[in-house]
Order: sequence, then C-alpha cells, then structure tokens
Amino acid sequence: MLGLSIVHRTLCLVVACLCSLGTCLVAANSQAEPSERIWDNELKRFLTPQELGHQEVYFTEADAANVMFPESDQIRKETITLTPAQKALVEKRIGWKFPEQLFTVYIGETKKKIDGYAIVQNTIGKHRPITYMVGVDPKGAVTNFEVLVYRESRGNEIATKRFNYQYQGKDVGDPIRINRDIINITGATMSVRSASAGVKRVLVLVDELYLKPQGLGSKAVMAGNTEKGFFESFLGF
Repeated sequence: MLGLSIVHRTLCLVVACLCSLGTCLVAANSQAEPSERIWDNELKRFLTPQELGHQEVYFTEADAANVMFPESDQIRKETITLTPAQKALVEKRIGWKFPEQLFTVYIGETKKKIDGYAIVQNTIGKHRPITYMVGVDPKGAVTNFEVLVYRESRGNEIATKRFNYQYQGKDVGDPIRINRDIINITGATMSVRSASAGVKRVLVLVDELYLKPQGLGSKAVMAGNTEKGFFESFLGF
C-alpha cells in the first residue's frame, strides 16, 4: 500500500509539472505572437509590436482645455449627443460619414460671457487613432489645435506648432484640405488628412449646436458643390 501511495503521489507531481509547463508554453506563445497584425504598404512589412504599441502623450484633456482658455474665469465640460437628424446634417455638411454620436466639449467663460469652445476628437491616422482638441472662438474660427495622444510610430510633426498653426483662423467656409489650404507632412499624409477632417467636423459641430441657436451660425447646409467630400478626396475622385 505504501508503494502504491508513493507511485500515486509521483504521478500527481508529474501531471502538475506537465500542466505548469503547458501553461508556460501557451503564455510564451501568446507573448511571441502579437494579438494584432497590421500591414504597412509603405514599409512593405507588418508593423512590429513596438510600433503597434507606440504612444506619445502630450496633454490630458484638462491640461489641453487650460491651454485653449488661458484667461477664462472658468472652464466647464459637457457632453453633447447628436440626434440622428443632427448627425445626418453634420455629415452632409462635411461630406463624409462618421460613427460617433457623443462628443466632449469644453466651454471657456469669463463673467458669464463665452470665450470659446473646444472639442475633443479621435480620428484614425494611418493605423491608429489620434486624440486631439480643437479650440473655436465665439464667432466660429479656430483658435488652437493641440494633440493630446499620438499613437503612430511616425508623423508626430502634426503635434508641433510649426504644422498646426495652419488651422488657426479657419472657419466652416474654408476647405481645410491638403494641397488646398493645408500643407502636407511627408510620411504622415493620413494623419494630416484625418486631423484636417476632424477640424472641419469641430467647426460644423460648433456652428450647428452652439452658434446657430444664437443666430450667429453660417447659412451653409451641405458641403460646397465645388469641394469634394473627405473620402472622395482621399480616394482621389
């Protein structure tokens, strides 16, 4: 009986070791094989795990809002939810469709007078979303553009003032497109296009949801006939 007991314990120990080894192998394989594989046509290869996980954080939302409204007495935050009709109208005006219905808005105020609006945007660059904030003055012109988080391995020049100053002063009547009124960044074309499309969307959102109710908005109801929509421009139509 004693011999059988020793054999039983030995077998149990062997099984436990094999199970542990199997778990380690599975864990090692899961680390060796990335959960996501993305092909880069320009590089002609799959992106590395390091490139996929690349992230540069420049601002928190609160810090960016303070940059947008440095002299405001207070900055309040609100979330706007587009109705289907509002979403369809904004899409019609900018010329491209988007999935979001919720947007975070910061509003700067001084003595109950609105200093401006700032909306957080998340748009896809080449492979990953870029998070940024666009500031707009009470008359509907861009006052600032700041990247909060950049997740691409290249093209972070859009976070520099040398590039993003181009958006300042733009309003809903401007094209805000590469080779029209925005200079491109070599190697970051998709990021520039996405950021520019996001700026246009912010301007239309502010125009429709904040300025028009005050009688200050534009009279535009759709993308201009002489301008192509974002995806038409992207595809080269």
